[in-house]
Amino acid sequence: MSQPRFVHPGMRMPFILLMTCFAAWGIAANMTDPLVQVFSRIFSMSTLQASFVQFAYYGAYFLLALPAAFINRRFSYKTGVLTGLGCAIAGAFLFYPAAQAMTFGFFLAALFLLAGGLSILETSANPFVIAMGPEGNATRRLNLAQAFNPVGTNIGVFLAATLILPQLNPATDAERAQMAPEALRTIQQAELSAVMTPYVGFAFVLLAIWVLMAMMRMPAEREAVASSAADVQVGGTLKRLMGNRHYVFGVLAQFFNVAAQTCAWTFTIQYVIGTVGGTEAQAGWYLQASLIVFLISRFVMVGIMGVIRPALLLTVMALAGTALCFFAASDPGLIGVWAVVMLSACLSLMFPTIYGIALHGLGDDTKFGAAGLVMAILGGALMPLIQGATLDAYGAAVSYVVPGLCFLVVAGFGLFDLRHPARG
Repeated sequence: MSQPRFVHPGMRMPFILLMTCFAAWGIAANMTDPLVQVFSRIFSMSTLQASFVQFAYYGAYFLLALPAAFINRRFSYKTGVLTGLGCAIAGAFLFYPAAQAMTFGFFLAALFLLAGGLSILETSANPFVIAMGPEGNATRRLNLAQAFNPVGTNIGVFLAATLILPQLNPATDAERAQMAPEALRTIQQAELSAVMTPYVGFAFVLLAIWVLMAMMRMPAEREAVASSAADVQVGGTLKRLMGNRHYVFGVLAQFFNVAAQTCAWTFTIQYVIGTVGGTEAQAGWYLQASLIVFLISRFVMVGIMGVIRPALLLTVMALAGTALCFFAASDPGLIGVWAVVMLSACLSLMFPTIYGIALHGLGDDTKFGAAGLVMAILGGALMPLIQGATLDAYGAAVSYVVPGLCFLVVAGFGLFDLRHPARG
C-alpha cells in the first residue's frame, strides 16, 4: 500500500516558498524579544513599562487575526499571505522615522503595524499549509513547515546579539540621570539607530518574499478551495466553534503556550544577568543557545511524531517545561540558566502541534478556527506584563514560576486530546 502524498500535486513549490514566511516571522519575533531589555536601558524604564513592547506586538496579533480570516474567506490564502507581508513591510520601514523621532511610542506603533502584518500572514499561512495536502498528515506537515520558524528565530536573536545589544551604552539609569541632555541624547540616538538597522534590512527581505509569492501561480482547483465558502454564515461558524470543546480548549492551550514561550525568551537576558552577572550582550548568547536548542528540537520532534502520537508528546514536553521552570525559580545560578535554555526543547513542538490538533476535523470552519488560534497569541501580550511585574517585585528567578504555570495548561490540553480525540 503506497504512502499518501505529503502535498497535493502542484503544491510542492508553493509549500517550499511558504516555508520562508515561517522563517520570516521567527526573525521578527525574536529580534523583538530583547527589546524589552533594550528599551528599559535606553529610556530608563521599569521592566513592566518596557514589557509594553510585547503588549504592542502580540496585541496586534490578536486584533488582526479575525480580519485575516475574512480576507481568506473572501479571496484566498495567497491573498492573505500577500496582504500580511505588505503590512509587515510597512511596519518594518517605520523603524527608520521612529529612530529619528526617538520616542518609545513611535517604536510601539511601528511594532504594532509590523506584528499586525505578521498576524495576517500567520493566520493565512498555517491553514494554507494544512490545505496543501491530505488531512491525515496535516499536523506533521505543519510541524515541518514550522520547523523553519526556529531558523528565523535564530537569525533574529543573532541580529539582536550582534547589531543591537553590543551598541548599548553601559551607563546605568543613575548615570544617565546625571548626564547633560545633549550628551544623553547623543547616546540614545546611537542606540536607537542600532535598533532601527536590522528592522529596515528585514523590510527588504520581506519585500523580496512578497515579489516571489506574487509571481507564484497556484493550481486553480486548490486556489478555488481556498477562496470558496464565502456564502458561509459567520454567525453559524462562530457558534459551531464555540460549541466545540476540543477546539475551545485548543485555543486556551495556545494562549498559554505562546505566553510561556514569550515569557521564557523575553526574560532570559534578565535571568542570566540577575543570577550569573555579565552584560546584555554576553547574556544574549544564552538566548541564542535557547534558539539553537529550539531549532534542533523542532526537527527532532517532527521525526518522533512519526512514531508517537502528537498529543502524548505534547503532554510529556509540557510537564517537562513546568519542571524546568520551577527548578530555575528555586535554584538560580548557572544550572538554573541552562534549565531556562532547555525550555526551548519543550516549546519546540507546541505551537504547530496544538494548532494541528485543534483544527482537526473542522472542515469549512477551518479558516475562522485558524483565526481564533492566532488570536490566542494574545497570551504573549498579557503574560509578560505579569512576569515583568513579578520580576520587578521578586527578581528574575521567581518570575519563572509564571511560564511554569502556563505549561500546566498545555499539558491539560494534551491529556484532554488523549481522552477525547477530535473526529474528522
